[in-house]
Parts: sequence; C-alpha cells; structure tokens
Amino acid sequence: MKIAILGAECTGKTTLAHALATALDGCGGRAAWVSETLRDWCRHNGRTPQAHEQRAIALAQAARIDTAAAVAWLLVDTTPLMTAVYSDLLFQDISLYPFALAHHACFDLTLMTKLDLPWVPDGLQRDGPQAQRAVDARLREVLDLHALPYGVVSGQGAARTAAALALIQGHIGTLGSY
Repeated sequence: MKIAILGAECTGKTTLAHALATALDGCGGRAAWVSETLRDWCRHNGRTPQAHEQRAIALAQAARIDTAAAVAWLLVDTTPLMTAVYSDLLFQDISLYPFALAHHACFDLTLMTKLDLPWVPDGLQRDGPQAQRAVDARLREVLDLHALPYGVVSGQGAARTAAALALIQGHIGTLGSY
C-alpha cells in the first residue's frame, strides 16, 4: 500500500511518516518511507529553489517514489503534488499540475496533516505560519477539484499517529494489532 502524506510546511509530515513506518512495520509486511526531496535539495544547495528548479524537484520526488523498495507499506513524505502547489503559490506557475496529478494516481491513500501543531522553523525552506494557511487552502482546493480523496490527520504525538492509523484502517479494513 502506498500512502502519500501531504500538508503545509512544519505540519509534522516527516514525523508522521517515521511513526507510521514504525507502527506498520511487521503488520502484514515490511514498512518503509520515502523522504522529502525538497528538504534534501535545500540542505545540499544551501538555499530554497527558484522557479526554474521546481520541475526537477518534482521529477526527483517522483523518481524516489517510483524506485522505492517493494514493501507492504510505503509511506511517502510529500509527493510531486506538493511541489506543484508551492510552484503555483510562490511563482504563479501551474505547469506542474498535470504531471503531479497523474503521478498521484499511484497512491492508495492520501493523508493530509492538519494545521494544529505549533509552527517551528525547520531548515531553509520554511516560510512561516501565514504561508501554512495558504498552502493548506490551495492543497485542499486542488484535491477537491480533482476528486482525490484524502483523510485529515490531527492531534499531537501518539494521538496524531493513532489518528492516521485509524484512517488507514478505515481505508483497508482491519490492520490487526499495531
């Protein structure tokens, strides 16, 4: 099962991906996660990307997902769709949506992190709480416009993980004990 974890910056996507990989590992098979290309790109380049670099980041994220090991549970810390949303909001560039939406078809389930965690700066690509609201609104709009179902994950710590596991369980039926 491929599970996309989407959301605005600093909403706990990476923490949730790790927690779910740990919780689901051994529950019907091995679990693994795919990290966020943008975060790695910013660390490597020491800056945030410019408009002309967005496509390469989206393609690199898709490649990471497409070449991930075959496991029972693949948790993906953002997808090309997030790059498309940021490209749209930051650079008024909507050209990445067709690719990102087509690629999103590979996911069995999409989880969206709610804006209920305190905002904490985390690296170079962090824009602040005001940007979170715009990204959250645009992401919801895109998902709804294209009839891509998603579940919203809220809560903190173990409660957030439990909420995500409940959404996964509701999507596929019983997970057994986790």
